[in-house]
Amino acid sequence: MDLEFNQLFDEWASCYDETVLGKDREYEEVFAQYEQILTTVANKASGCVLEFGVGTGNLTKKLLTNGKTVYGVEPSKGMREIAQQKLPTAKIIQGDFLNFEIPETPIDTIVSTYAFHHLKDNEKGQALNKYRKILKNSGKIVFADTVFLNEAAKEQKIREAESNGFDRLVQDLKTEYYTTISTMRRLFEENKFSVSFVQMNPFVWLIEGKIM
Repeated sequence: MDLEFNQLFDEWASCYDETVLGKDREYEEVFAQYEQILTTVANKASGCVLEFGVGTGNLTKKLLTNGKTVYGVEPSKGMREIAQQKLPTAKIIQGDFLNFEIPETPIDTIVSTYAFHHLKDNEKGQALNKYRKILKNSGKIVFADTVFLNEAAKEQKIREAESNGFDRLVQDLKTEYYTTISTMRRLFEENKFSVSFVQMNPFVWLIEGKIM
């Protein structure tokens, strides 16, 4: 994952929770139904959970409340510090989607919210290949992330953001590695996962991959 994102995460850490709660108008649609999205991911997780992109620990908290064993991976020092303050007993280590310490405990579910798009498409494929090898045979992936039906849908969102004067959102949409449903489906299936998509808000889809 590009190291440039680490600086972005550190800068965003102090105001991230306010943003996800809808206090930043530019990102209001992106984080619409945020609590429901996290609850859905947490409820679909089973057994021992590996979480990528812990951020400030909001999904981690729900997983722990559900009685799950959670191993958290987060590249940003600023985000990790906030998450650890909220959840002092949680296991949260430095790492990212491709570079992380594999837990000794067999993994049942891999989860992530609002983070997988930080990987380029070829890196997404590399990550899924790695996850296929560390998951139990009955394991699954549950992600909630920004994905677009097609490139036209992405361009439409860029135009809408531009017309609203949402300059930061426009920059995000033009520079981050948001992909399409068809590409994401191909990447999962190439790595021997069946995959389903359910739209959760105008930007975010629930992506559930199960080992075939």
